[in-house]
Amino acid sequence: MAQTDILLEAGTNELEVIEFLIDEGPERGRSAFGVNVAKVLEVIESPGLVPLPGAPHPCFMGTIPLRGLVLPVLDLAVWLDLPRVRQKNEVILVTRFNERTTGFLATGVTHIHRVHWRDVEPPHPALARLPGNCITGLVRLEDHFLQLLDLEKIIFELDADLGGEAMPAPSARRLRALVVEDSGVMRHMIRERLAAANFEVALAGNGQQALAALGELGAPRPDIVVSDIEMPLMDGYTLTRAIREDPRLATLPVILFSSLITDDLRHKGESVGADGQISKPQFVNLAALAISLIEARTRRAGN
Repeated sequence: MAQTDILLEAGTNELEVIEFLIDEGPERGRSAFGVNVAKVLEVIESPGLVPLPGAPHPCFMGTIPLRGLVLPVLDLAVWLDLPRVRQKNEVILVTRFNERTTGFLATGVTHIHRVHWRDVEPPHPALARLPGNCITGLVRLEDHFLQLLDLEKIIFELDADLGGEAMPAPSARRLRALVVEDSGVMRHMIRERLAAANFEVALAGNGQQALAALGELGAPRPDIVVSDIEMPLMDGYTLTRAIREDPRLATLPVILFSSLITDDLRHKGESVGADGQISKPQFVNLAALAISLIEARTRRAGN
């Protein structure tokens, strides 16, 4: 399935999820997980990888050649601290996000499900606060739950080089930003970088929470909204469309900041009226673009 064939109309508050399994043995059974189909380039059969002695992290299984690409492969069971019973014909999900191509080893792939974000239940707050948690939501299917994985969190925590960029010059005046992001790790990283650029940052965990905050009477209005796309209850596309359709908010700048921002999928953000789109983890570009959009709106308002 080509990425451009997935949810051609943005703002439907839907996503397609590919379900894959990790076999934890006869006593524990198989656990079901899911990731956005838009991040999966293909699924290939594993060549029988085994743990790599001396690897920088126990989940790193080495690399394999894939049509001229050297593909790093990570064992999801090891990262999730789950026992995995090795099986014949295990699979590797070849993913592309954050401008990186990475393989994730799993027992097998079952189905693709189309689900509505309002049916994605956020994880329990206690679970969400755990340092190693990378579950962003739960989907109740007919006979089991599907756990949605935050693959970006795995990559961020494995990559020691992320976050070392030079920061842009801060804004000359104090600005307000509403950051809409369901990942606790990403909320912290975005908040830290915007604060360094002289932003006062308010946080929301999904689009529903953001709209509620924007509608509060007497609450300070942000100068800009920075939103992820994939979130429980209401996604970033739907949030952006709702802002554009509200006369009180229509001129509020919105930046979509997501690993789903690619050349093939950029038209979706444009269709709902996003002012800017940046692929994670380009934090330097995020702060600079936010300042630029706010200044442009101020100039228009003064004319």
